Amino acid sequence: MKQDHLNSCLYKARVMHNRLHPKKHKFHYDIFMFYLDLAELDSISQKFRWLSRNRFNLFNFRDSDHLQLPIENPDKSKKIREHITQYLAENFVDIGNGRIMLLTNLCTMGYQFNPVSFYICYNALDEPVCTVVEVCNTFMEMKPYFLENKTLNHDGFHLYTNKNFYVSPFIDLDFYFDFNVKIPGDRLNITINDYDEAGELYFMSSLQGEKTVLTDANMLRYFFSIPLVTMQITWLIHWQALKLWAKKIGFHRKTDNPQLQTEVYRRYKS
Repeated sequence: MKQDHLNSCLYKARVMHNRLHPKKHKFHYDIFMFYLDLAELDSISQKFRWLSRNRFNLFNFRDSDHLQLPIENPDKSKKIREHITQYLAENFVDIGNGRIMLLTNLCTMGYQFNPVSFYICYNALDEPVCTVVEVCNTFMEMKPYFLENKTLNHDGFHLYTNKNFYVSPFIDLDFYFDFNVKIPGDRLNITINDYDEAGELYFMSSLQGEKTVLTDANMLRYFFSIPLVTMQITWLIHWQALKLWAKKIGFHRKTDNPQLQTEVYRRYKS
């Protein structure tokens, strides 16, 4: 398989978080992410020295890091595409042999944490029909959000929905997520905002970046420019949480309001 024919690529990106209430708190940081064609996973793991599938490497795609069905007793023998197509079927979508692209972080030097991943799903005519957003918290729980074809608006998908998930302890569980996912191209442009019960914008986040070619040289360049990126993300989450605590912003414990934590995969066992 020639490099020119790869759908998979890299994105150098900047993450921005902007809290508006009850006190303002804004920060940003640089990351890089992989945008992978699930059909190319085995091929690129053979083609590139620094990328593997389910095997330790500088970067390792692990099927178990992503959505697995069923929710209570997942079938770990299946690969990621099987789980995603099953999830789509449960939401009345059949993409046939259409491709599935995944924007995500890979396990880096054996450590993995993915705050959010995005599946862009195409039909057999190579038309984008839906998006699945995997949101994870620091308890390693996961909740998928389905953005169906009815929400497609020209170049992306939009969904306004109940959050019902424990992400940040400094934001209520009964708030609303507002997803705006533009289909990745030369540029990356995704926003996920939080609204309170009164419909007021409470928290803004964005992911913006530029596309680069997937090569061993680029993987090494990004690894050394942003070393141990997945570990840095975890560290930054806790560092910003400490700053919010210092600002005396109230927080919720994981055990609070379990009824508002619904359809959670890999549920944390306290």
